[in-house]
Amino acid sequence: MFTLLSPLTIFVIYLLIVNLLAFIMYWRDKNLAIQGKWRIPENALMLVAAFGGSIGALISMYTFRHKTKHAKFVLGVPIILAMQLMCLLAFIVYVS
Repeated sequence: MFTLLSPLTIFVIYLLIVNLLAFIMYWRDKNLAIQGKWRIPENALMLVAAFGGSIGALISMYTFRHKTKHAKFVLGVPIILAMQLMCLLAFIVYVS
């Protein structure tokens, strides 16, 4: 029998996917940098963080030591994460 997923389950699955995507994108960009090849645009890396992949981006940044010397990323990704957490908290407070 087909069972519909709850909105919370869909949201959690989305976050898992987008964070995995962010992690892979930052890892791939680091590998491309090492090889001296064309890179993933910085705006694409920031965009995936803004769409919910900030935790995956942060983990990848410090796991692979990638973009850790760029203020845009060192400050930008944690700020995005903080804003996302504030929105989540506001939503939880509003709903309850």
